[in-house]
Formats: sequence, C-alpha cells, structure tokens
Amino acid sequence: MVRETAAQRVERIKKEKDGLSVLADIKDYAISNKEIDPEDIDRFKWYGLYTQNKTLQDDHDDTLYFMLRVKLEQGAVNVEQLRCLSNISKEFARSTADFTTRQDIQFHFIQIIDLPEIFFRLQNVGLSSVFAAGDVPRNVATCPVTGIDQDDIYDTTYLAHDINNYLRGNPELVNLPRKYKIGISGCSKHCIGHEIQDLSFTAVKIDGEVLFAVTVGGGLGSNKKIALHLGYVETTQVLNTVKVITIIYRDHGLRKSRKKARLGHLIDEWGLDKFKAFTEEKLGFEFIKKPIFKSTPYARREHFGIHKSSIVGESYIGCAINGGHIGSKGLADLADILEENDATTIKVTNTQNFIVIDVPDHNTEKLAKELLDINIDAHPSPFKARTISCTGIKFCKFAVVETKDQAILLAEYLEKRFPDFNENVSISLNGCPNSCAHPHVVDIGLLGTKVKDEEGNTVAGFEIILGGNLEGEASNFGLKTGIKILPKYINSTLEKIIEKYINSEQNGLNRFLKDNIQNENFIESLR
Repeated sequence: MVRETAAQRVERIKKEKDGLSVLADIKDYAISNKEIDPEDIDRFKWYGLYTQNKTLQDDHDDTLYFMLRVKLEQGAVNVEQLRCLSNISKEFARSTADFTTRQDIQFHFIQIIDLPEIFFRLQNVGLSSVFAAGDVPRNVATCPVTGIDQDDIYDTTYLAHDINNYLRGNPELVNLPRKYKIGISGCSKHCIGHEIQDLSFTAVKIDGEVLFAVTVGGGLGSNKKIALHLGYVETTQVLNTVKVITIIYRDHGLRKSRKKARLGHLIDEWGLDKFKAFTEEKLGFEFIKKPIFKSTPYARREHFGIHKSSIVGESYIGCAINGGHIGSKGLADLADILEENDATTIKVTNTQNFIVIDVPDHNTEKLAKELLDINIDAHPSPFKARTISCTGIKFCKFAVVETKDQAILLAEYLEKRFPDFNENVSISLNGCPNSCAHPHVVDIGLLGTKVKDEEGNTVAGFEIILGGNLEGEASNFGLKTGIKILPKYINSTLEKIIEKYINSEQNGLNRFLKDNIQNENFIESLR
C-alpha cells in the first residue's frame, strides 16, 4: 500500500469528519477518559488546541497536555473577560497566559478533562476558541485604536464586526486548503501588517473619498511573500470581496502539499492577472484603479504612550509587556487596575502588547503608574517595546530552542546597556523556521536552528537575520547572515550590533543593517 502524504492524510481526515464536529468527541473524551484518536487530535485544532511539547513535564508524568488558543475578536478583552481568562489560567493552565501576534491569547498545560468547563466559562463571557487554529479563517487582524485614534483614516470597527460574523464558525469554511489570515485597518500607521496577510483591506483617503486597498497572497513561513495589490474597493464592497475571495480559495486552493497550500501559492499558480480577473467576474465589478498608497515603515507602526482619544473626556494608553507574557496574576492585576481607574477594555496588538482604550482623562497618569508597578510600561524602552517571541521549546513541538525567557532577558540587558537609545528597533526570537514571531520582517531576527558548540557538538541555537522591513511595495524580507550563535551569546551579539550602529552615526538602524549585511568585515565582527 502506498503511504499517504501529509497533505493526503489531512485532507482525508477533514473529509471524514469536519473540525467543528469534533466538539462532541472532546466532551466524550473528557468524560470517558479513553485514549484519544490521533486523527481527532488533528481535528482539535479547529477548537484552538495543539498538543504541546513535553519539555517541562516530569519524567513520570504521561499526561497529554494541550495548548489552548482563544480568539480575541478585534483584540478586545473587557474586565469581566480578563478575570475569566485569569481564572482559567490559574485553575487549569498552571498560571500560563501569553498574548500572540494574531491578537489572541494562549494557555498551556490544558487537560482534556477540563475542556468542557473551560469552554463553558469562555462562552459565558462571550469568548471562544473556535477557528483559532486549523485550516480555517484565523482571527481577523485589526488596528487596536480604530475609532479612537485622532489620526484614524476610517473606523473599521463595524466592518470588522461584519467580517467576523461571516467567518465565525462558518460551516461552509470549515475545510480550507490551509490557514487563512485576513486583516482590515483604517490606521494611519498601517499597524496590522497588510503586507503579510492572505487578504487585507487598508483604508486610504483619495480625492476626499475613503477607499480600501485590497492586497492578497502575503505570508511568512512556507508562503514567504509580500502581498500583491489588486486595486481598491468602496466601503460597501468590502464584505462581499471577503466572501468571494474566501470561496475562491476554498474551491480552487492547492491541496497536494501542505507547504504549497496558502492563498499566495494559488496566486503563484494562476498568476495575478488571472486571479484578479476571476475575482472580478465573481464580484460583478472591477477593482478601482488608483495609485498604490505609501505605507509607514514597520519600525514606526506602534501606539505606545498616552494619547487623547477622539471620544471626549477619554484617552488611550499603549502599553508594552515582555514577549506577550502576562500570566494569571498579570491578567488579574490588569483587571483590578482597569476597574479602579474606571476603564473597561484593552485591545491586544500584533506585537504582543496591548492598548487600554477608554481611560478617563483624569486617570491616565495614575493608571500608567499602577501598570508600571506590575512591569507593564506605557513609555517603554525601544527594546521592550518591539522585542517579540514565539512560544519556544518549552511548549512547541517544532521549536528547538527557548525563546520567551530569552526575549525578556535580552530586552532587559539592552535597556541597561543602552539607557539613552531612543530609536525604534524591532527584534524577534523564533524557536523554529515557521516564523510565528515574524523574524523576516524585523530589524534583527533570531531563528532557532542547530549550531555547533565550542566542543563541536550539535546543540540548539539561533541564526541571525538582519534588515527586514514592511513598507508596502518597498517591503523586504531580512537576509540570513550565516551567523549561528549559542543562546548564551545572544545578548553580547546584539549589543555589538547596536554599538556598531551608534558608532556609525548613520541615520536609521534598518538602513545601517541593509548597507552592511553584505560587508564581510561587519559580519565577521559579529561572530
């Protein structure tokens, strides 16, 4: 018998029983305590569940633990939800909780027996893990300050709500070829990263009218591509465009290889012209032809600090936490601080940070100070602000190296070493090549790999990538330097990079890195 390929296996599993149907099995497994069918474990992804690495398990502990990802639509979490998430973390997840680059939150050490209770609690506060993973539409990326930022081009709150209503648990979208990521933004800073979404809508004001630029086929990992511009649509055409392109992807997307199954791969197969023409035929109208808009550089896409809201009497506060790590206590403390200062809601960002969106003006400084007391910073150093990290080897089966703790220690080290450094800098630590923390679009990316130690042994380490940037059509992915280092040398190596940039007196770290990445002397000096 010919052995199934990975793609054939997944496609068969999805046809035999769709991911949404596995909820009944989850409840049955929780009650019966019987062994879980490995094919059902694959389907568990449709409810945000992955089996986790056994790195932190005791030798005698043979429990099957899961990571649970909970979707936060538009990144929003209110005080009641924060308390619910904190309790889930404390009672069922050994106090783990991390914000993600998709504006979700993840827990670890989840056991099957606890899932019915966890799902019940989430549902009671309006949260869900449905479609947080699997071959489905993932959480829609949105700007966290839409509707409250005074420089907002367009308030996309209601458009995002309509898109989420269409996508949320939609049985017609339960079997896409691969994961599918949509974004929509009216942000003047283009903070959602439209260049790396499968499908994205960016508000642009042209001749006094707001239109939405449509870009398709972007991604990282196996689909490392900058999204392509299709044209513009009117506000009233956004939702239908989502529906049409999503169905095209469902019906025509490639399914023979898991590594060639994203929307960008279909566009590569067809060519952009064919894809655009086919989409326009299904839509019944042509995309509006206007010049491509100018995008904000990646390093300047942030909302940190205290800002007056467009809502009278309110401000919003952009805050940084280390590598998205918040934990049960952090969630509870955050809920307390919001409640004590008459604020109600945070919105998680795609850099694993968050915004408190509705602070009464007279409470801003007090709230910011109380957040700083729990190490959440409204005025972060450049290193704390934009150092992001993936789950790493502690919990992820694909990772080869630890990232979360390393990211926190790195940011703290660079803060102490360069206390007066005030330029934007973006850093990413990834435990494997899957790019969950976006290492190819930051100034300095660290990619988990195998390296040789001083004795010639093969051990876990990082490869350095330099000079990535998102800036619309001027975007570029960072380049591998060929430098591979042990984790213990991360701090000193990045110290050298920052120090050399400062001494160069060049204007802009990203430009400096691009200019020097082919410089053998520069690269050799980092080894």
